[in-house]
Amino acid sequence: MSIQVEGVSKLYGNQKALNNISFKVEKPEIVGFLGPNGAGKSTMMKILTTYLDSSAGIATVNGFDVNTNKQQVQQSVGYLPEHNPLYLDMYIKEYLAFNARIYKIKKERIEEVIELTGLTPEAHKKIGQLSKGYRQRVGLANALLHNPDVLILDEPTTGLDPNQLVEIRNLIKNIGKTKTVFLSTHIMQEVEAMCDRVIIINKGEIIADKKLKDLHENKEQVVIVEFDYRVEDAFLLKLPKVKTVVNTHDFVYEITFSTSEDMRSHVFDFAHDNKLKILQLNQKNASLESLFRDLTSK
Repeated sequence: MSIQVEGVSKLYGNQKALNNISFKVEKPEIVGFLGPNGAGKSTMMKILTTYLDSSAGIATVNGFDVNTNKQQVQQSVGYLPEHNPLYLDMYIKEYLAFNARIYKIKKERIEEVIELTGLTPEAHKKIGQLSKGYRQRVGLANALLHNPDVLILDEPTTGLDPNQLVEIRNLIKNIGKTKTVFLSTHIMQEVEAMCDRVIIINKGEIIADKKLKDLHENKEQVVIVEFDYRVEDAFLLKLPKVKTVVNTHDFVYEITFSTSEDMRSHVFDFAHDNKLKILQLNQKNASLESLFRDLTSK
């Protein structure tokens, strides 16, 4: 088990940042750790990387207790914090060599992580000359220097443009083929593109822990239907298990049902019984963003 958390709580005075949370992460697996601001994401990540001690409970990384075996945990973990700490006046190779000496790592490994993270074209530059995307690559290269089994990334795609997002996303997906990647983000599209599983935390408690494909199950479903003329919304609200009806444009409607059952056959039968002609009929999954809002607003 790469990461195991059992009954972990964290108190800041009278404020409980984490409240008796438990989860496990296998290898290799990319897990998205989601939650609104102040939910406890960064606190959990700092505990797993030994920057903070928990107030109660047990957390282990590669079998090492984060409170009592800090050095072994640090050797097992590569960490990229939300605010990537870099020495901007140092060259890329100089910066990585500086950190390699701390870990007592051979120089050959520097070239390996530069190639792995796609830094080769920029390797001759100072960090201060790099774009935000390439600075994130330097942070990832540094986190990978000692070849850890577990990579913990706190908001790794914050502030990146669309092209940089794709590059970093592909890099993380590639790393996740052989390592455990545990990352937090507010960008739901990135979670759907990268992660195998999501853990959602709200007010210090875990409210969902599922494979990404399972998160859409037992939730609402959206059916898109186009008729050959305008139909009143109130008329479509007579469908079974219907939640909302939205006329998106012309004669196209998005009908939301409060069930995971495929409701297209019901829409077809309803149209036939009421002499409505259907021009298109499609099913659309509820987005992760809408599911996230639904879970964290309760």
